[in-house]
Amino acid sequence: MGLFDSMLGEKAKESAQHPGGQERFGTLKAKYQSVLNLLEQKHVQLHNLHVEHDKLFIKGTAESDAVKNAIWDQVKLVDKSFSDLSLQLDVKASAAGAGATATAPSMETYVVKSGDSLSKIAQHYYGDAKAYSKIFEANRDILSNPDLIQPGQTLKIPRA
Repeated sequence: MGLFDSMLGEKAKESAQHPGGQERFGTLKAKYQSVLNLLEQKHVQLHNLHVEHDKLFIKGTAESDAVKNAIWDQVKLVDKSFSDLSLQLDVKASAAGAGATATAPSMETYVVKSGDSLSKIAQHYYGDAKAYSKIFEANRDILSNPDLIQPGQTLKIPRA
């Protein structure tokens, strides 16, 4: 039995029992196999791996920001929109730190709908329309102006 043959984490059993859950897990696992291989190769500690809201949900802790960035780069190679993936990677604090684990902000994704603005999206996620800059900064790779978002774009939403 391989490392990613079955779901993992607190919602794995519920997800596996959902009608079509195992099949969807297999489909998404196959699609993101190169990402899963890199997670294993880079020794990312997995906490969750299951289907949630029809997306492959992966949560883990990486050794460094460089590892986290490499994982995200691989995700973008598989599917730039990653609309069927929810990836939350925390980063361990350095050994020189206070010994506690620090976490980098985890990301969620959001597909822009007609009539959306970053302020409206920020209001929904953070309860504060003025927090739109958090979303803009997280998406500088695809956005050059916070006022120019397009329906169908998939945005990364940093967790508060």
